[in-house]
Amino acid sequence: MTYVFSKTLDVPFDEAVARTREALAKEGFGVITEIDIQKTLKAKIGVDFRRYLILGACNPGLAYEALKLEANVGAMLPCNVVVQEGDNGRTEVSAIDPVASMQAIDNPGLKVAARTVADKLQAAISSL
Repeated sequence: MTYVFSKTLDVPFDEAVARTREALAKEGFGVITEIDIQKTLKAKIGVDFRRYLILGACNPGLAYEALKLEANVGAMLPCNVVVQEGDNGRTEVSAIDPVASMQAIDNPGLKVAARTVADKLQAAISSL
C-alpha cells in the first residue's frame, strides 16, 4: 500500500502551488499550515534545498467527525500535501493517504471516515 497520492505537473512551482490550493478548496479543504522546507533548512542548518512546501490541509467537517470518533486523532491532523520542485520545470504534488496513516488506529468508524477524506484528497490531486 502506498502512503501518498501523487501527480507530476509540467508547470513551474508557483503555478503548481496555486493549482493545488484551488483543487483542495474545491474538495472542501483549507490550508491551515504552511511549512517552507527550503527556507527552514537554510535558516536552521545552512543547507540549500529545492523548493519544497508542506501544506496542512483541513476539511473542518471531516476533521470534526474524526475527532468525535477518536479523541487523539488530532495528532495525525492536518492532512499534509507536499509541493516540490522537480527537474526541467516540473513539479510534484503529493498528498497523504489517510487510509494508510490510520492503519495504526483500531477504530472501524475512523477507517470509514479516513476513506472519505482519502477520496477527496485523491480527487484534488487527480484534478491538477
